[in-house]
Amino acid sequence: MVWFLIQLIQALSTLLVIVVIVDVVLSYFLSPFHPVRVALDRVVEPLLTPIRRAVPPIQMIDFSPLILIILIQAVEWVLITILRQFM
Repeated sequence: MVWFLIQLIQALSTLLVIVVIVDVVLSYFLSPFHPVRVALDRVVEPLLTPIRRAVPPIQMIDFSPLILIILIQAVEWVLITILRQFM
């Protein structure tokens, strides 16, 4: 059971990181009103908004997606470390 939870956390973490990266890349090419962008923004924006409030853009560069990816990886590491204690 623990092994399954570890695999699930890793898969969800990887999927979320990919969604963030795709959203950032598509933001350069697609209109904000494109259906794909709207769908991705529904997932990513609620996670980015608190980070953007805490860390404003530096010289027009938004580091919030990078910070979000680092946070996702950190949470994944903490959860997996805790779960491995029960193996």
